[in-house]
Amino acid sequence: MNKSERIQAFVELGNFLSQFSSEDAKRNDHRLNSAYYDDFEALLDRVSNENLWFTPLHVHASINGICTFLEEQKLNDWLNKYSIPDQNTQLKVAIIMAGNIPMVGFHDMLSVLISGHSFIGKLSSKDNQLLNFVSKLLIEINSEFKELISFQSERLSGENKFDAIIATGSNNSARYFEAYFKKYNHIIRRNRNSVAVLSGNETNEELEALGRDVFLYFGLGCRNVSKLYIPKGYNLVHLLDCWKNYSFVNNHNKYANNYDYQRSMFLMNRIEHLDTGFVLLNENTQITSPIGVVNYEYYSEINQLENNLNKNSELIQCIVGNEIQNSIPFGKAQEPELWDYADNVDTMEFLTQLKSK
Repeated sequence: MNKSERIQAFVELGNFLSQFSSEDAKRNDHRLNSAYYDDFEALLDRVSNENLWFTPLHVHASINGICTFLEEQKLNDWLNKYSIPDQNTQLKVAIIMAGNIPMVGFHDMLSVLISGHSFIGKLSSKDNQLLNFVSKLLIEINSEFKELISFQSERLSGENKFDAIIATGSNNSARYFEAYFKKYNHIIRRNRNSVAVLSGNETNEELEALGRDVFLYFGLGCRNVSKLYIPKGYNLVHLLDCWKNYSFVNNHNKYANNYDYQRSMFLMNRIEHLDTGFVLLNENTQITSPIGVVNYEYYSEINQLENNLNKNSELIQCIVGNEIQNSIPFGKAQEPELWDYADNVDTMEFLTQLKSK
């Protein structure tokens, strides 16, 4: 399978998945529909029932994000800066995936396969069905993928005979990964969160869009905003008024349980906070915040804040706002491009520089 055939396969995959990119997406006449449409639709329902964090809204949002990747022009623009082999390599790359949001490991899977390598996936127990189904779709689109895609149910070890590994996990698991896979070419990812920098000049529309960056996936993603930096005198009440349309998150039992617990802890420990009835705002220097809580911190000088953010760059996935260079627009934190790499590590550069032993 050459580079062009790989690209075309993923474009066709995107066309199929686009039928599920929202709850009101329309069925088209894709050639895979007769064999796979009903099964995939049933799988989406089953996944939402088995992992209650994966609500239909969030599963469709994740699929929509993937579909924006799988456009032919975007794929070509992304790959043109790399030396992609025109034939499949003999290299095998293992991927240990997180399970915090639906199909969070898709970009790694795409990167491995489109660079010509064989993919060995270790799925999270929290998200162990969707990418397996996606692999069946790819194999149906191009049967050569059958020799290039495999999934490992047991713990990955040297006996799996792979050439490189990409692992995503908590800070604790990352220390284990670093030690266990040190002899392999590797990328090890750790906990990260995203932040927003506000000036006080944002429009109501921008502040409402920021709510999407905070609440989509219930704040479980590394691109979710968990911390706000605000100027002294900032009107937090106005901000919270702009988030009122996200109050539906508290209808979700698991989210509500986390919110109620954090609220009880604040009250019991007499910690000052703002409470909307569905999210708590807490003045705190920590970037990471619990589910149901958004931390905030005042700043006085934007240059000083930027220096502080640079010093903590290893803890930050992305910055939302208009004030800091290379920030992401409000509402776009969960819409990364193909070249917006996790932990700012160029996955494709890593993959295209791998050599056979």
